[in-house]
Amino acid sequence: MKHISRGAISQMEKIEQLNLINSCTGYKSANLLATKSIDDKSNVAIFSSITHLGSNPALIGFIMRPTTVPRDTYKNIKETGYFTVNHITANIIADAHHTSANYEMGISEFDKTNLEEEYKKGITIPFVKGSPVQLYCKYVNEYYIKENDTIHIIASIEDLFFNEDLQHKDGWLQIDRGNVVALNGLDGYCLPKLLDRFQYARKGIPTKSFF
Repeated sequence: MKHISRGAISQMEKIEQLNLINSCTGYKSANLLATKSIDDKSNVAIFSSITHLGSNPALIGFIMRPTTVPRDTYKNIKETGYFTVNHITANIIADAHHTSANYEMGISEFDKTNLEEEYKKGITIPFVKGSPVQLYCKYVNEYYIKENDTIHIIASIEDLFFNEDLQHKDGWLQIDRGNVVALNGLDGYCLPKLLDRFQYARKGIPTKSFF
């Protein structure tokens, strides 16, 4: 097994270091986060850091990179207080990845890709049309991480939309049925498939499968 020390990591060429450290922690969620500015300009960007924080209340979190440069997503969330999270499917990975391009402030990635805005009754923030799982979220709080100058955004899930064929009777969403992808590093898109699902683990009792 190859060994690379912290010192060796720090001496790596930038791209090699980015690729290694972004991929060594395993698969990450792949989502499109959509916002709208107060002057009605839409924005959509790919995020791989969106995570579950709690079920009651329903909270998620994600990492915002340093705001030393303009970031439409952060600006729009702070202005309106809302955003949407949209799962990425296998058929849109090229367009989803393109949203990471460094467009000028105010340019909508919806206009630069084949991604389409979708609106739902009573909600002014766009969703991504065709995404099988969509969350409408409200900004709750943020925490500055001084170690790398990033911000941990905390948000509540206000509304949840999903294709009904993903859901099992106990509420669980089997998202591989929707061809939802995961990210391996910065630019590797993978299509996970369910292997098994296990019942609640209790000490001294053999693990049992649902299937």
